[in-house]
Amino acid sequence: MKRHSVPTLLLAFAIVVVCALSLPPAAVAAGATEADAPSVLRVAVPTFPNSLDASIAAERNAQNVAWQMFDSLVWANDDLEIEPALATEWEISDDGTAYTFYLRRGVEFHNGEPFNAEAVVYSWERGIDPVIEWSDRWGRASSVEALDDYTVLIRTDDPDPLLLGVMAQHWNIVPPRYTAEVGNDEFSRAPVGTGPFVFVEWDRENRIVLDRNDSYWREGLPKVDRVVYRPIPESATRTAAIRTGEIDIVNRLTFEQAESLRGTTGVEVIAYPIDRVFYIAFNNLTTGVGQPTEDARVRRAMNYAVDRQAIIDTFFGGAGELATGLITTANLGYDHDLAPYPYDPDRALELLAEAGYPDGFEIGFAGPTGAYTNFEEVLEAVQGYLSDVGIRTQLELMESGRYWDLEAEKALPPLFGDSWSERSGEALPRLLGALGGWDASFSAWSDPKIDDYLDRISVTVDPEARAALYTELHRFMHEDPPFIYLYVPQTFEAIRSNVIDYRPRAAEDYFLMFASTE
Repeated sequence: MKRHSVPTLLLAFAIVVVCALSLPPAAVAAGATEADAPSVLRVAVPTFPNSLDASIAAERNAQNVAWQMFDSLVWANDDLEIEPALATEWEISDDGTAYTFYLRRGVEFHNGEPFNAEAVVYSWERGIDPVIEWSDRWGRASSVEALDDYTVLIRTDDPDPLLLGVMAQHWNIVPPRYTAEVGNDEFSRAPVGTGPFVFVEWDRENRIVLDRNDSYWREGLPKVDRVVYRPIPESATRTAAIRTGEIDIVNRLTFEQAESLRGTTGVEVIAYPIDRVFYIAFNNLTTGVGQPTEDARVRRAMNYAVDRQAIIDTFFGGAGELATGLITTANLGYDHDLAPYPYDPDRALELLAEAGYPDGFEIGFAGPTGAYTNFEEVLEAVQGYLSDVGIRTQLELMESGRYWDLEAEKALPPLFGDSWSERSGEALPRLLGALGGWDASFSAWSDPKIDDYLDRISVTVDPEARAALYTELHRFMHEDPPFIYLYVPQTFEAIRSNVIDYRPRAAEDYFLMFASTE
């Protein structure tokens, strides 16, 4: 047996009787002002979150808000090393298919319910329900069983080298009684977890307020009393808000906006490469059935048709690199010998003619607004490049929350723009999420050869063998592309100079329990 243990961090407090379960206790503070808390961190959110439940939150910004209120059994630190969280230690069977977790004692949910094995089993049973957006992540486990009040046995059908990493990202443990009582919709609006911050209120068009969890099991954390998130989709408005001191942290700024903030008194600009791929997805599950994009020659032609370097230079000041697939240079198994598609509209026209479309064709196209830096402009540029080779689209831009709901329902047009970040350091979760067919909420593509690669990668424990499979899949997806591969960007953020220990990661995620203000 492989045993993993780190010294337990426990607060010396007694388990109290479970209190009223119908609402999280902080909800009574709805309407509280920022001045009511001694220290406040104000964060701009570029999108309107679709949910505050980490299992349903559709996009990174929504997840960033949600995960401040939750814990999982394990935690991935800033170096992506797995550490204990709600589990203090665990054992893995010799065949790699059974995990025995020993749970942290003395932890309570924000509403007073005790954290125990029952909560873990309930969270998993709820998580694998197909109505949960990230059910495929929970479904990596085949069973979850309570051995006693503080011991859980988790089994997988096969060895899973990424189980702990996926668990850290997606398994938010929820209180059984409150969650069952209010249902998923209400839980999404007023969530309860064990995390460092407690839900207070959500005014959808205005703000989300979280307060410090004074009983948090990580001693000394969080360091601020209140976090106020303000949805501000317009990046220019976010720039103005941090310049004037109304906001402490803003992300997804344009290159020009970041440059304009450099030298501003009281503001620091942060730039870093992110593990995120932007792409145009082809839908072969629903609306793309019977469309020209079912032909690989057409999909290759569309990759040749788009001048992606011009897009990077025009909209991002050259700060980014051309994507060669859904595997980035930071990921295991990236093929450094694989050249990105060049801009070659003549080759695109040749391939379209070979496929039987010498005069091009018409096809539906959609994208989200306010979700990503300059993405609306990127999509309009893609539309123009496709038009140059005869592919005529009517681009529909829509509010991001509605967009991701339609994406989850597989109801977007045959072409749609999006991106996918990854926190694990490997591409497998991104590949499964975007290419998992009907089993993955945000997938619009299915291919038996890709399925075979993903199945083999999922059970290959040896890193070198897994890297070789990634490389083979990378090459296959380059020759038979399920996407127009766009770019892997740098991201630009800004913080007020009084913010201490803000730690953004390569997937644009962060945990504010460490941050404080002077």
